Amino acid sequence: MALVFAWGYNNCGQIGSGSTANQPYPRKVTGCLQGKSAVAITCGQTSSMAVIDNGEVYGWGYNGNGQLGIGNNGNQLTPCRLTALQGLCIQQIVSGYGHCLALTDEGLLYAWGANTYGQLGTGNKSNHLSPVQIMADKERIVEVAACHSTHTSAAKTQSGQVYMWGQCRGQSIVMPHLTHFINTDDVFACFATPSVMWRLMSMEHDDFLTVAEALRKEFDSPETADLKFSVEGKCIHVHKAVLKIRCEHFRSMFRSQWTEDQQDVIEIGQFSYPVYRSFLQFLYTDTVDLPPEDAIGLLDLATSYCENRLKRLCQQIIKRGITVENAFTLLSAAIRYDAEDLEVFCFRFCVNHLTQVTQTGAFWQVDGGMLKEFISKASRCGAFKN
Repeated sequence: MALVFAWGYNNCGQIGSGSTANQPYPRKVTGCLQGKSAVAITCGQTSSMAVIDNGEVYGWGYNGNGQLGIGNNGNQLTPCRLTALQGLCIQQIVSGYGHCLALTDEGLLYAWGANTYGQLGTGNKSNHLSPVQIMADKERIVEVAACHSTHTSAAKTQSGQVYMWGQCRGQSIVMPHLTHFINTDDVFACFATPSVMWRLMSMEHDDFLTVAEALRKEFDSPETADLKFSVEGKCIHVHKAVLKIRCEHFRSMFRSQWTEDQQDVIEIGQFSYPVYRSFLQFLYTDTVDLPPEDAIGLLDLATSYCENRLKRLCQQIIKRGITVENAFTLLSAAIRYDAEDLEVFCFRFCVNHLTQVTQTGAFWQVDGGMLKEFISKASRCGAFKN
């Protein structure tokens, strides 16, 4: 069980100890969190929030702007549950100076608290004492970001689009604004006040390519490749040396004399073209860009080739793309490929959305043994209690 500990300045009850006395050493936060397992915590300027393993959210500390989301602006000296999020399973929560953003397991985004600079993204500057949904007209959100020292918010969609809103270089942006960034960190590096620099930035043009950049550029390049994979009639151009350096599967394959000397084209029939191309591209870039349905096939490949890092990346993609419609299919895949962490995640999602999941075709098309095991396990978890 993951417990929450807090310590330090406590003028508004942000330690959650039941008083406003400063706390010089770590103290377990109890009250409503007693006996519960936390999966995420975040802190505003003088407030604290926690998400527990069933997706419920608790807040405590300063609440003058409604940043605790409990429907009023009274400070809370001990954890208080956000009842307005009842029925939602929160996966990620972040805090700004006086506002919060919460992301559900279905990719829905909620905001509450201070809104002087439009940091809630509601289209106005009115504070909200309870969570309100934002960006409902956008595609699924997979990541949100805020910083305790700023009044800025950011979000990333499933296709990689990054939006920002709130106080941005002195301007108040009251609606999520599409940026050219590829990650949310750059929003705070370039537009937050104060700016947060998380990596070196050069203002000079430089044609020099790092080793990683050069490898990325040469993937699937016919000019420099010395080997081709043929998958579903399409060719993928690669370099034997790169494959041998990066993957034990290929090191073993190329130890075979006939493979090394005689084959310029290797036929692949076990996996689809998008899956195998993504795998080879991963060896050059350390990244994966696939929809969840294809990520299942890549998870199968990663399991077969004993590529544990790739397996973890596939699980992250699947988690971000899970929906009521595909949840049981993804759970089945997690069990089949022995992905324990993903199995726990998918199972919890199915239980949290049990009524909708059991009405999908995927639920009734699975193997009878697995269906029986799921129902038994869900029953033990209390899923069928009134």
